[in-house]
Amino acid sequence: MSAKITVQRPGMLTTVQDFPGRTGYWHVGVPPSGPMDDLSFRLGNTALGNDEGAAGIECAMSGPALQFDEETVVCVTGAPAPVTVDGVLHAQWRPVRVPAGGTLDVGAVAGPGLRIYLLVQGGLDVDDFLGSASTFTLGKFGGHQGRTLRQGDVLAVGEHDGTRAAAVPAEHVPALCSRWEIAVTEGPHGAPEFFTRADIDTLYRTDYEVHFNSDRTGVRLIGPKPDWARTDGGEAGLHPSNIHDNAYSVGALDFTGDTPILLGPDGPSLGGFVCPVTVVSAERWKLGQLAPGDTVRFVPIRADRAASTRALGPARRAGFSTVFSTTGDRDDGVIARRDGETAVTYRRSGDDNVLVEYGDMSLDLALRARAHALHQRLEVEKPAGLLDLTPGIRSLQVRVDPDVLPIPKLMGLLAEAEDALPAANELVVPSRSVRMPLSWDDPSTREAIQRYMHGVRADAPWCPWNIEFIRRMNGLGSVDDVFDTVFGAEYMVLGLGDVYLGAPVATPLDPRHRLVTTKYNPARTWTPENAVGIGGAYLCIYGMEGPGGYQFVGRTTQVWNHRHPEKSGPFEDGTPWLLRFFDRISWYPVEPDELMDLRSDVAAGRGGGIEITEGTFSLAEHEQFLAVNAESIGGFRAEQAVAFAAERQRWSAAGEFATAG
Repeated sequence: MSAKITVQRPGMLTTVQDFPGRTGYWHVGVPPSGPMDDLSFRLGNTALGNDEGAAGIECAMSGPALQFDEETVVCVTGAPAPVTVDGVLHAQWRPVRVPAGGTLDVGAVAGPGLRIYLLVQGGLDVDDFLGSASTFTLGKFGGHQGRTLRQGDVLAVGEHDGTRAAAVPAEHVPALCSRWEIAVTEGPHGAPEFFTRADIDTLYRTDYEVHFNSDRTGVRLIGPKPDWARTDGGEAGLHPSNIHDNAYSVGALDFTGDTPILLGPDGPSLGGFVCPVTVVSAERWKLGQLAPGDTVRFVPIRADRAASTRALGPARRAGFSTVFSTTGDRDDGVIARRDGETAVTYRRSGDDNVLVEYGDMSLDLALRARAHALHQRLEVEKPAGLLDLTPGIRSLQVRVDPDVLPIPKLMGLLAEAEDALPAANELVVPSRSVRMPLSWDDPSTREAIQRYMHGVRADAPWCPWNIEFIRRMNGLGSVDDVFDTVFGAEYMVLGLGDVYLGAPVATPLDPRHRLVTTKYNPARTWTPENAVGIGGAYLCIYGMEGPGGYQFVGRTTQVWNHRHPEKSGPFEDGTPWLLRFFDRISWYPVEPDELMDLRSDVAAGRGGGIEITEGTFSLAEHEQFLAVNAESIGGFRAEQAVAFAAERQRWSAAGEFATAG
């Protein structure tokens, strides 16, 4: 029998995590999770003789009280907090022996810092989900029952090999402070394409303040509004921060409208906002210790000068509160460009990601086909050090372990792959027809709009009714025309994980069905699970409750199976995500009460009114359709452009661009 730990007091936001977390599922919207401060977590494990990634406990602001039924050695790291065993005070960063029946009590954080880590010799013995013990509370999986710990929970301790425990060397302990300097690399979206030069200069000169509304998904910052180098995002949305959806890196500084957010380990994998800089991988531990009211100064460094995440000692440079750097790469985040029939731009996303971007900033399925061909080739080649491949609308993000596959070597592999790719119009892919129920203007989406008006901003142009806003932006005669357009469209899935957990980003195959809207600015703080929205020219089904920015049209059934790995209902292949790349979604209308019954069916393992038919998609046939209908498509786009311009003029006259942030 393994030793048991009983939770007497859970502390704040206390979860089980492991390192490096849940890797390999970024392309379907599953974040890595894991410890937000990986350095403190791993140092605690190594002090105990554990594998550095062994499952342990993370908490924020205040620690737990735990009773051990057998003698156990523990180590508490991270932010400073009082640590007692049966009332006797003990030091952090060194092994502490808890006797059988004893109680370990970790109190409130005294500051600086925010998160505490409690590691146990032998690690915690919890079931894996998709290869990791890490808790993702928003997805309700991993760790202990997919949630934060509660009073009375019982955790099991794993076996250990008897390796002797030793204190963390003083020179390895990271420096915590309230005024942070954080090393970043330029890109992927810099000046002069997206931001002005003055915007970037301001970004590096500003002491941003950490907002209280921050968590593991992202650290919201308070700072100056950019002037922007563009007037809008075109087909991607009305605000200049809007782009065609692409993959994000953990640690990216994401401008959701005018609000900067540092994306955390529970953040989204895909989205449609620009990111001017990215925190280097060895510095992302700092995100876990940023407390409300702290200040952050971004310091640009050269990507090849970033420390290795493998380093836990002085080579990590975590003991210094200052980032020593004279310059960044000075390339605006663009590593290389390649001319040809289809131009390619290689953008830097930290020291561990390259965003391969095809063609101009437009919605063109031929560009998605090109990214798909590269995706397939790299999956087959599987070079050592390749960690994740995440496609976007016109891009593919390639994540690597830079210690195994350095970015210069990766660039060589990408060039070789590009030379060998077939012509995009040769693409023929499996493409299922997925017919789903849609509760139009569902009460849950109305509630989300009301919450937004009461808690974020009541004067937004899309309030109080998103569907009317969609009608106005597209120059349609009535909201019935919005209804007819949505239900008449066939939406092709171009990406997954747009808002977590298999959430599709999809666009109508017929451009005459592409309703163009903008995204909320600032974003919503709450969106109901499986709400359906439109942002830019794209439709999304939200995979779970959480923040969001697309304009609501209704709600549908689940696209993520919490019964995984059991195969049930419309879910296949033992995978928890419903949809695949290049699926074609169409809708049929249901009443709100009927939708609730269908959602119950899916939760019980039944079909839930989802109809799936196998098929294929040919890009050549699609391009022939576009050619035949070119005149009608052009007329629709011209009318739409007039309405879009009129809405933009209304925004400008109302001061929306100056005040929305």
